[in-house]
Amino acid sequence: MASELESRLKGRVRAARRTVLTEDVYERVKSLIMDGDLEPGARVNIYAVARLLDVSQTPVREVLAALESEGLLTKEALRGYSVAPVLTSEQVADLYQLRLLLEPWAAAGAAGRITPEAAARLRAELGSQSRAPQGTRYEDYHDIVAHDARFHDLVAELSGSPALRASLQRTHSHLHLFRIEYEGRRSGEPTLAEHARIVEAVTAGDAGAAEQAMRDHLTAARDRFLHTPAG
Repeated sequence: MASELESRLKGRVRAARRTVLTEDVYERVKSLIMDGDLEPGARVNIYAVARLLDVSQTPVREVLAALESEGLLTKEALRGYSVAPVLTSEQVADLYQLRLLLEPWAAAGAAGRITPEAAARLRAELGSQSRAPQGTRYEDYHDIVAHDARFHDLVAELSGSPALRASLQRTHSHLHLFRIEYEGRRSGEPTLAEHARIVEAVTAGDAGAAEQAMRDHLTAARDRFLHTPAG
């Protein structure tokens, strides 16, 4: 008998490709969450997902475990996986406050330790996303979300603090949850412009400018998330 998940989504979700199978299953399931096809609190059954995507249960188990580690799913004994609750505005503001304490310092540290190789890595990452997304589905803005995660992770890595980098990786994963109800997905152009200013300051070795550019970026990103006026 088809599950509720299969009944609602069968025919709307293409089967996962057999090549790079786990990665494809990951993107398919994540898309269902990020686009709201699987709403917060919805049960995510391993067997139903495997049938929906026409794959075995093995990659599905791996993917659901990975999404749990990112905070997009929760797991309860005897109940299995469910879509995690969406973060509240207060929780998002709190996470950004933490980022504002840590990431400007990281940008300054990266500027102080900059090398030609590190500068090349930053420029390459900036160049990997040359165009802002146009649509509002996860498949439309997936690339800039991935770029944003890589960019901030790279700045944290170049700061030379593994503890700070690990902390920010967890913070960024939590913010994915808020994107489910975030209407400002067309904010790619300001994000890319702000990243460019950070890269310019860090690669110039200007710690003060790098710190300020990162602070300005995070403040603007927070305000876009929360739909409040900047300043």
